[in-house]
Amino acid sequence: MVFSSHIFVYYFLPIALVTYYLLPHRAKHFGLTLFSYIFYGWANPLFAPLMFASTLIDYTCGRVISENKRQQRRKLAVTVSICSNLSLLGFFKYFNFGVANVNAVVDWLGLPIWEGVLHVTLPLGISFYTFQSMSYTIDVYRGDAKAIRNFIDFACYVSMFPQLVAGPIVRFSEIADQLQHRAHTLQKFARGIAFFSLGMAKKVLIANPCGKCADTVFDAGVVGTLEAWYGVIAYAFQIYFDFSGYSDMAIGLGLMLGFTFAKNFDSPYHSESITEFWRRWHISLSSWLRDYLYIPLGGNRRSAARTYVNLALVMLLGGLWHGASWNFVIWGGIHGGMLALERKQGKASFYASLRKPLRIIATFLLVLIAWVFFRISELSHAIVYLQCMFSKVSVHTSTDLIAGILYQPYYLLVIGIASVVTWYFPQTWEWTQQLTPLKMAVCLCLFWLALAVLATQAYNPFIYFIF
Repeated sequence: MVFSSHIFVYYFLPIALVTYYLLPHRAKHFGLTLFSYIFYGWANPLFAPLMFASTLIDYTCGRVISENKRQQRRKLAVTVSICSNLSLLGFFKYFNFGVANVNAVVDWLGLPIWEGVLHVTLPLGISFYTFQSMSYTIDVYRGDAKAIRNFIDFACYVSMFPQLVAGPIVRFSEIADQLQHRAHTLQKFARGIAFFSLGMAKKVLIANPCGKCADTVFDAGVVGTLEAWYGVIAYAFQIYFDFSGYSDMAIGLGLMLGFTFAKNFDSPYHSESITEFWRRWHISLSSWLRDYLYIPLGGNRRSAARTYVNLALVMLLGGLWHGASWNFVIWGGIHGGMLALERKQGKASFYASLRKPLRIIATFLLVLIAWVFFRISELSHAIVYLQCMFSKVSVHTSTDLIAGILYQPYYLLVIGIASVVTWYFPQTWEWTQQLTPLKMAVCLCLFWLALAVLATQAYNPFIYFIF
């Protein structure tokens, strides 16, 4: 189940909210957990026991860590938590990838490939809830959070449907106090409605049409230079409005339930460097990788060379986190290499000689090049697409049909609106801090328009749903 669907908006959400507010205080977390498991198991009920197992392991490990003074037992408990979560993630997300690579090597050696191997289905949101649950035991071990005694409260934290399948990655230390004490106010609920409405508008009114344009170009193979740039820009807008829209909806749902989640996007295409980009893009993931991977590796506390290696390694693993494909590793490698280069050059970086608008443009161009590898699963196809972007290639006359689709007034208008919203409109987080009747009217009108358009759209993918 996704937020941008009629079954969620018209049925699941109203029933869940009414039930939640009718339940007594002590039963709210149980009710929310129950609805979250229904939400998660809607597509495949077999995924729910897997999440429950991860929850039970980490809850138990957290209790062991908090109730034992012996360091050896504490280390054993946090090790069990980390290994179990990474094992679940590794098996379900990378088993097929590993088998495919082994078969490729075996076939290259002229040996018979490994046939009849188990094909593993990727559980929805496993990348998010394993990171989230694992951060709990690490925080308890470090002393950054106290272990929770009530299992239902912990299960509610892990499974909470607003951020379950696509984030933001909510750390336990950020929400521990809210699980015990939080305010349910009309002001907070109204801001939640505004967040959800704007997120739905981003997703349906902007991301979906941009995605249609991007798919038209990327699926065509060889296209003209102008169309290639059109396609990758459309994809950049699609993934941004798709994911930031979903994050807005998640934050909005959290506010309706009394929770305040942290901001997950901060105008990333305003960035003047790749370093700044990662302070603004998918903030919950980048900060998680920084605190639980980069810093434990040594961060920048050791030699300069080690710092560059740490940056590159973190981004390579961050790329692999997004998907089991070498193209994601390349995407992460591009960003990791740029982070290392920018840190090495410091204030003398090549950005320094450019004016601010040119720094933003240069950063956006680098991000666009990297998006090609993120979007295309086959490395050879990605290379061809880059050739289309930067050199003249021989194209078939059928590409005129592609141009006929891309340059329709509707799609041109959407791309124009996406550009204006990206670089000139305020962020949802800031815009909704002080709500007025006019702002609420705008939000509700956009929400109504998004629902009307959603009823006519057959194309409604969600990119991060598969991560």
